Amino acid sequence: MTYRIDCLQYANWSEKIFRQMREGGVDAVHVTIAYHENFRETVLNIEQWNRWFEQFPELIFQGRTGADVRRAKTEGRTAIFFGFQNPSPIEDDIGLVEIVHTLGARFMQLSYNNQSLLATGCYEAEDPGLTRMGREVIDEMNRVGLVVDMSHSADRSTLEAIEHSARPIAITHANPAFWAPARRNKPDDVIRALAETGSMLGFSLYPHHLKDKSDCTLQSFCEMVAQTADMVGPDVLGIGSDLCQDHPNSVVDWMRMGRWTKKVDYGEGSAAAPGFPDMPTWFTDNRDFSNLEAGLRSVGFDAAEVAGIMGENWLRFFDASFGPAREVRECRAAE
Repeated sequence: MTYRIDCLQYANWSEKIFRQMREGGVDAVHVTIAYHENFRETVLNIEQWNRWFEQFPELIFQGRTGADVRRAKTEGRTAIFFGFQNPSPIEDDIGLVEIVHTLGARFMQLSYNNQSLLATGCYEAEDPGLTRMGREVIDEMNRVGLVVDMSHSADRSTLEAIEHSARPIAITHANPAFWAPARRNKPDDVIRALAETGSMLGFSLYPHHLKDKSDCTLQSFCEMVAQTADMVGPDVLGIGSDLCQDHPNSVVDWMRMGRWTKKVDYGEGSAAAPGFPDMPTWFTDNRDFSNLEAGLRSVGFDAAEVAGIMGENWLRFFDASFGPAREVRECRAAE
């Protein structure tokens, strides 16, 4: 049995999108529920997701473990896993790490473009690495089973997080800088360090992370995946599409500026093109995952490798990462 897992989406959620997930055979999606929200605002977002779970139980349900992905496949539904693109939901309180995990969060980025209380974002001019609180929070995330995500973090902070974490981490949505030298993409040393610890890289389909942006071809994207697999092997690679579907452009302002500035910040965009970029024609929504599978086969991946990149690698990572450290050790000992 093969799985399709997308390890990052942030859409304007609706019944239409949930049905497209089912049409595309997507078994699990890691959804962003916080960019700059504090704890209480994040709880309100969880309340909204609870309403969707109640309204569309035949389509979606909340995922908490890898077993929920298997259940989703069996039942013909999509398991939804919560994640934060910023540590703002834990505010300045390490005790909230366990609370948000109990509420269902399974991924938390240590920074979102800017300096945070924990680590440095990729838009800062200087990267002093992990903070004292950052190291303590990683230890607590390791303990409870909340995955460290460094997708929007700067390189030194990322390398220090990989080294400090006792459990594999993730970069859920980014691409290699050798292919597309965007601020958000990652250099070879970071990708190699990820792979050496069994950590995961999810390939992004957001146009600002792609070579030739919205005009990127499926062939070019899949050749990049193959080149990355040549570098580190295919078993630590997956998809984190960063699909931002059906949002008005005002939402990208919140993503980029939050409450930290009164000025206009264009992020990866520009004054000439400030809004969401057009997705490439071969990946516009969840129904297009079959295009990715076909493209991966066309560049030489065998069936097992395609199945790994499309979902099975993430599923193995979910199994190992989402429970408390002691429970994971006990499960491994029992195998």
